[in-house]
Amino acid sequence: MEKAGPHNNWHYNKKLKPLASSLRQDMTKAEACLWKYVLRNGSMEGYTFHRQRALLNYIVDFMCKDLMLVIEVDGITHQDEEVYKKDCLRDEALEQIGFQVIRFHDDEVLNDINNVIRTIEAYIEMYNKKQMNK
Repeated sequence: MEKAGPHNNWHYNKKLKPLASSLRQDMTKAEACLWKYVLRNGSMEGYTFHRQRALLNYIVDFMCKDLMLVIEVDGITHQDEEVYKKDCLRDEALEQIGFQVIRFHDDEVLNDINNVIRTIEAYIEMYNKKQMNK
């Protein structure tokens, strides 16, 4: 499949727009916390994140086009084996179009936000170094 970029609107799926809009209004506590305190308004080193973004046939929790990064916040249902398998297929599809996927569990976001921030910052640092070496 073709890599995501401005030429194909990062594989945005406008058919999922109503569902994505609904999910933005009904975020989980962990998603809302990550959005409010970490990702909103370019507060993560100036990078812009979008929440509940429709990519391919999925709605991702958070996406940054400039970093080619998707961040997922998983609740308890993601511990189910079938859900885990679907998550793996989803991650693989997103990686095939050029996105890196980072997953956090709800508990990590709610109880150890500093480590979540460090993980995202480490990704940004690695991404920026890779871009400088091109």
